Amino acid sequence: MANHKSAEKRHRQSLKANARNKAMKTRVRNAVKAVRTAVSEGNADQASVALTQATSILDTAAQKKVIHWRNAGRKVSRLSQAVNQLRSA
Repeated sequence: MANHKSAEKRHRQSLKANARNKAMKTRVRNAVKAVRTAVSEGNADQASVALTQATSILDTAAQKKVIHWRNAGRKVSRLSQAVNQLRSA
């Protein structure tokens, strides 16, 4: 346990940040899962709506430094590719 007042505050702040980051990562996983589920079911309309939401969530997570910006870009790219293949098929 921290012995100094500033260290105690820092610990409290780190716990809050940890909770925020954990929640954001969960949102990211759920959004990606929604797109993949819609693609696997073959529902193009639902997949495109889910892709829009997932893109927004991934961009926010990257902006807040919860995930790396290249990781977010890669996920958006791969999800978009899957949705586009579904539309063209």
